[in-house]
Amino acid sequence: MSDTSSNANPDTPLPTPKWRKVAYGGMQPGYDDNHTDESFLEEMVMNANVVKRDILKVMLDSISISQYLCIVALVILVWIYTLKSTINENFLLILDVSLLGSGIVILLLTEEKLLSINLLCRYFLNICFFATGNYVLAPIYQTLTRSISSDSIWAVTASLLVLHLFLHDYSGSTIRAPGALKNPNLTSSVSLNSSIVASVFIASRLPSRLHVFAILLFSLQVFLFAPLVTYCIKKYSFSLHLSFSIGLMLVTLYFFYELHRLLFVLLLGLLVFVIVICPYWLIRIQEYKFEINGPWDEARLCFDITD
Repeated sequence: MSDTSSNANPDTPLPTPKWRKVAYGGMQPGYDDNHTDESFLEEMVMNANVVKRDILKVMLDSISISQYLCIVALVILVWIYTLKSTINENFLLILDVSLLGSGIVILLLTEEKLLSINLLCRYFLNICFFATGNYVLAPIYQTLTRSISSDSIWAVTASLLVLHLFLHDYSGSTIRAPGALKNPNLTSSVSLNSSIVASVFIASRLPSRLHVFAILLFSLQVFLFAPLVTYCIKKYSFSLHLSFSIGLMLVTLYFFYELHRLLFVLLLGLLVFVIVICPYWLIRIQEYKFEINGPWDEARLCFDITD
């Protein structure tokens, strides 16, 4: 009886094993490392993550940007009137106290459930710290740029304000809001610092120590706490946020109309550009967005890694 293995032809090629899609397994015999089968392109998906946007919703979302543009415009307006001696230091101090009181009232009304005694005490201590530090350092700020020409000061201040607006977080707050899970990001901190430096440059051109203290306290309140207040208003009620923003825009346009007609036209054009033209452009360019997804993409986590 002969062995059956002796009848096998050694020249007969062995059957190639079927290719399997595995993430970690090394090279499979008979296939290249980058081999793909016929089902590779069947899993291709086009425009899976493209969001269909509604122009009205985009315009409403852009209100937050226009609102903060008006806040910065009002700060510039106060700076101009202070430098022209139209506003004195007593009026600035009354304005500071009024803004601080109204901001605290708004926080108490909109974040009543999230505010605690400890949080209010921390806010109060921070305000006292900023006020005391500003008053002590006011003489230094007053003479800080004495050897620098005014043209250089105006140019640097304008550049810092543009940087501030470019890096500002329009969807959140400059400081951590009550109940918020995340702290402000790095760009938001850089934006805040640039606005404070611009305020110091403006304050260095004022005639008295009390002027410097009042204008810096005003700028700190606006740039530091105004985003928190507007964020709380928006989270509390979007209709209230919309009404507040429209009223703020009308007041800002009125003051700029009284100041200079050209500035009024520039501000009005900027608001129209942000609220109308930019959302229209965003909707139009969505037609040209083309995204391809498939098995070649990197794996993505379907959960938050911090959970």
